[in-house]
Amino acid sequence: MYIHRPILLLIFFLISVSPTFSQEKILQNALSQAESNGFSGVVLVAENGEILLEKAIGYRSFEEKVPLQNRDIFELASVSKQFTAMLIMICKEKGLLDFDDPVEKYLEIPYAGITIRHLLTHTSGLPDYQDIMDEHWDKSKVAGNPEILEYLNRYAPPKLFEPGEMYQYSNTGYVLLGSIVEKASGKDFVELARAWIFRPLKMESTDIRSLEEKVSVVNFAAGHLKDSLGNYVNANKFHDSDYTVWLGNRKGPGRVSSNAEDLLKWDQALYSQKLVKKATLDEAMAPFILNDNRRSYYGFGWEIDPKSPFGKMVLHTGDNPGYKTIIVRFIEDKKTVIVLNNNYHPDQMRIVEAATLALGKW
Repeated sequence: MYIHRPILLLIFFLISVSPTFSQEKILQNALSQAESNGFSGVVLVAENGEILLEKAIGYRSFEEKVPLQNRDIFELASVSKQFTAMLIMICKEKGLLDFDDPVEKYLEIPYAGITIRHLLTHTSGLPDYQDIMDEHWDKSKVAGNPEILEYLNRYAPPKLFEPGEMYQYSNTGYVLLGSIVEKASGKDFVELARAWIFRPLKMESTDIRSLEEKVSVVNFAAGHLKDSLGNYVNANKFHDSDYTVWLGNRKGPGRVSSNAEDLLKWDQALYSQKLVKKATLDEAMAPFILNDNRRSYYGFGWEIDPKSPFGKMVLHTGDNPGYKTIIVRFIEDKKTVIVLNNNYHPDQMRIVEAATLALGKW
């Protein structure tokens, strides 16, 4: 028995109900339909690192009617978690930590029995830090990892389950991983991401940017949501987006911004040993064995499916106010689908389905 997140099941349901006779045209049709439906974003499809299709649809800014370009930069949201996991993996290879170290070796937390591996695989049972901060934090101030850890210790809500008992997606776990990277290395998380990943891979459009730094990036694609009149406006105008400001210094669960071509560089690096050894990468893409010997199909920053139409598939999605992002990697065939959306549009998964079908005929 194993555990899937819903996104994996959705992809294969869509594939199973699509007609095979029109696979060559299905992606172009899906992109045309998405454009007609108001989708805004960048779509990239590649094989063996070669871009087969890259297309920008919609607007960098709806209010100013600035068209999107292929190399525009998007907030990645939880797609960022794979970079946090990689920093942990590099720390492990440098001898700074082990995956099965207890968290309390590095951080003071009010919960026992949780390991770094539990954090990586979302099997820690930790409560949601955002709920704690939303209830107790003074939102006129900006919180980061030290404040989140302080409030986690101060209010100490109970664990959701015992470590290793089950899978439940946890942003809290990746906040702790960000802090563990800093404690183990003695260096700032953002600087390490630049020094250990972004610069070596020449990901020149990728960074962990402050709100002020984002404003200064001319080709930063704003996230958009519909207002009461049905018009797309900057997502920062909505109250539900406020947490991106008062939790704006958090490190680990999100905040990486990038573009599609840089994500392809990242994808290709994972077929090499530029960052870590193959054995470490294999461990990152392997399922986690729960306490009762069931398999949970989330590795180190990646959802996993070993039986996709193209063999083993790993993917991750991201979800921030106004943004929906996804990277899908068919490892055995070295095929890649990246969709970065900046108006939280439901057609995103239809495009992923169409791109997956098209890869079978390219």
